[in-house]
This record gives sequence, structure tokens and C-alpha cells, in this order.
Amino acid sequence: MRDLDIKSLRLLVAVCDHGNMKDAAAQEHIEPSAISKRIAQLEDTVGTQVLVRGRRGAVPTPAGRALLEHARTLLFTLDRIEADMAAFKGGIKGQVRVVASASAIAESLLDDLTQFMRVPEHLDIKVDIEERLSKDIVSMVRDGVVSLGVCWSNIDFGGLESRPYHRDELILAVPLNHPLAQRESVLFEETLDFEHVGLQPSSAVYTMLHRAAAKAGRRMSYRVVVSNFDAAFRVVGANLGISVVPRQVAGIYVSAGQVRLVPLDNEWAHRRFAVCFRRESDLTPAALRLMEFLCEQAAQADATVSVL
Repeated sequence: MRDLDIKSLRLLVAVCDHGNMKDAAAQEHIEPSAISKRIAQLEDTVGTQVLVRGRRGAVPTPAGRALLEHARTLLFTLDRIEADMAAFKGGIKGQVRVVASASAIAESLLDDLTQFMRVPEHLDIKVDIEERLSKDIVSMVRDGVVSLGVCWSNIDFGGLESRPYHRDELILAVPLNHPLAQRESVLFEETLDFEHVGLQPSSAVYTMLHRAAAKAGRRMSYRVVVSNFDAAFRVVGANLGISVVPRQVAGIYVSAGQVRLVPLDNEWAHRRFAVCFRRESDLTPAALRLMEFLCEQAAQADATVSVL
């Protein structure tokens, strides 16, 4: 198969978005007949029909839908490349891609990134952030897909360099009228007598809790499984179960009188995040500054806690 023509792929996406060639032509500033010719050439290149043309417009064939999905991904990547290069030509200091775990994003990372972006010296630095699982974070950083990763410090970084980030504490969120609500603290093993609100099996918290339960010779019982901590708090507040959650994301729900927080007496409930990267010497000036800023923010938070 010959190399695909990028312009033809862009026109295919436009036609499928509008459902007809007339509106797609107006958007792309081209004649409908020219689009028809381009699509025909594209079909000749891929060796199959990708559009069905009719009186009511144009719709993709099954092969066309498959090609459309790839075309959208490819065009998105090309647009990002163009934006990145334009940023450098325009004198912008750099763009940093960060991947982080759900816990890190929910707790401190977004606040720290906001502070970073507000510093006058950082106004020319762009930051992209994406949520991923810890194992994927390590892989993406190691493969050079992103510059920085933020996840728990107790995972295998596989040769990556890392720096300590914020501390974190897992606690138990319970309904206000729950039998454990009046306890000053509780062992995780004691919570296994009750139904939990859990996160998805792919999450790091899920894995940690199941290991702790297995070590105690017990199994966890779930009333509800949710996709994020916000949903977990809502379900707990609705009196449908208890949940192990990070302390830092619990404030709004406690202040609203929806849940009661009970500390866990388990050592593993106290953890720390880390910022990981391939090598410090490989970081761009923008990525290096962001890494240093995140670590500085964490160090200041540690110092504040020590004083208190």
C-alpha cells in the first residue's frame, strides 16, 4: 500500500463529521468535486471503499469506520507535533508532558501545577498531564513518551531516577452512623467485617488493599465498585459502605458532614509519592524546572508538618 495522503485523511474526517461533502468542502475551503476525487484516490490507495455516497449524504463503510478511527488518532498526533514545534519557534521555553496516578492528581499535583504556572518565569512553559496506572507511568517515562511521572514511591522504577514528592495517608471513610464511626483509629483487618466501596481492580489502592486482606487470611467484600475517589465518598455518604481513601481528598466531604474519617493503624497506610524520570541530565530545562518545583513544594509541605 502506498503512503497515505494526510490531506485526504483530513477530508475523510470532515466528510464523516458533517455527513456530506458540501458542508465538509465549505469547512475545508475546497470544492465538493475535489473532495470526491481525493476520497476516490484514498479508496484506491487502501484498496477498498470507505464511503457510501447517497442522496442524503455520505456515511463510512465498516472499513471506512476503521480508517476513520486511525485517521483521527494520526491527525491528533500531527496537530500536537505542529503545536510543539510552533511553540519552540515562537520562543516558548518548552512543553512538559507528565503522567500521574489518580491519587497523585486528586491530592497535591494539580494544586502544585497551578502554582507552577502562575510563577512569572514559567509563563512560557506548557504542561500536559494525563492520568495513568503506576505500571504504565513507569513504562511511559522509561520509553521517553513523557518527561515526568508521579506515582507511589514503593513501586519498582526499573532503573529510573526519582525524587521524593508529597507524603500521603490512607484513612477509612465511614457513614456517620456506622459502627466504626466513633473509633479513634482502626486496623484495616477490622474493616473486613463490613462491606467496602472499592476502586477499579486496575488501581494501585485496590492492589494494596487486597494484598493486606490476603496477608490477614481474609477477603474483601464489595457493595459497590467505583471509578474514582469522588464517587467513593458519595457512595459512603449515602450509607452504602465504607472505603479506604487518601486523607487529602476528604476535606470537602467531612466539612459537608457526609462522612467520618477514621485513621488506619497500619504502617502501609502512610506512604509517599515520587517524581520519576529517565535521567536528570536528559531533562529539558522546562522539565527540570518543573521537577525541581514539585520537589520544592513537597519539601515545604514536609517542613510545615514538622513545625506543627
